Amino acid sequence: MTESAVRGDFAPLAEPYRRELLAHCYRMSGSVHDAEDLVQETYLKAWRAYEKFEGRSSLRTWLYRIATTTCLTALESKGRRPLPTGLGAPSSDPADDLVTQDEVPWLEPIPDTLVDMSSNDPAVAATSKETIRLALIAALQHLPPKQRAVLILREVLAWPAADVAELLGTTTAGVNSALQRARAQIDRAAPSEDAVQEPVGPDQRELLDRYLSAFERYDMAALKELFTQDAVWEMPPFVGWYQGPDAIRTLIENNCPAKGPGDMKLISTVSNGQPAFAMYMRDADGAYPAFQLQVVSLGPSGIGHVTAFFDTSLFEKFGLPAVLPAGS
Repeated sequence: MTESAVRGDFAPLAEPYRRELLAHCYRMSGSVHDAEDLVQETYLKAWRAYEKFEGRSSLRTWLYRIATTTCLTALESKGRRPLPTGLGAPSSDPADDLVTQDEVPWLEPIPDTLVDMSSNDPAVAATSKETIRLALIAALQHLPPKQRAVLILREVLAWPAADVAELLGTTTAGVNSALQRARAQIDRAAPSEDAVQEPVGPDQRELLDRYLSAFERYDMAALKELFTQDAVWEMPPFVGWYQGPDAIRTLIENNCPAKGPGDMKLISTVSNGQPAFAMYMRDADGAYPAFQLQVVSLGPSGIGHVTAFFDTSLFEKFGLPAVLPAGS
């Protein structure tokens, strides 16, 4: 068979793995934009090398090997992608001026539609969603890249330690040691399983509906009641983060451009296996340009965490319009 014929077989065989490889590169990089570029580079490298693929492993495993090494190479020249809560500073005073750091490569959310986490098995679907939760991705950013790869390959993909050691050029003992250190760091940084609730029940859906309504009606008293007592609000590229319903309410009232009912419109979406809202802010002409994308974590007694991203280029990734027309 000619080289071109061999390469011609590559696309239909490899394409079904694109979404899970995107999820893998996102876990490694913390950026939906970088992850898409890394997947493209992975497929280009794999296509060029496909004639040498001997089938000693599955095509899926081979692609993951290329994707992982591609990510590690890219991460050599890049710093970690934090959230404001990961910068090490205490919670901020909501009455203080907001401070931005646009030069920081902030963590980014990813739409579920790009990394299909659905499954006919509810248990499998729930586990898949856990592996892209925003808190976990943020916690992974605290790990050195190789340690990050070890945790993902061992814990998410269930690779044997020997296979991970071969890929990373280390020993099985080295992999096991790195995994132990990575687990300890994740346990410190990520929420426990019982601290997060899936928005599947009627009570959770009602809570999210009330949240949307409170913003659109500019009812800050009602909004405040929806947060847990230790709720956190953060909003990259602003470096501060805020804790508690009173602080969150003060922050919004002091800094949000909206001043009354109808100034904000929200569209429900899903990000990182969590509920999310695209917020639009009314301008002087009555239209609603994209303003921020909020990813919401639900606790057992209310909303426990909101990360509001001001990077409106994310709206396109979520298939959301850049502007809602006046009167929408």
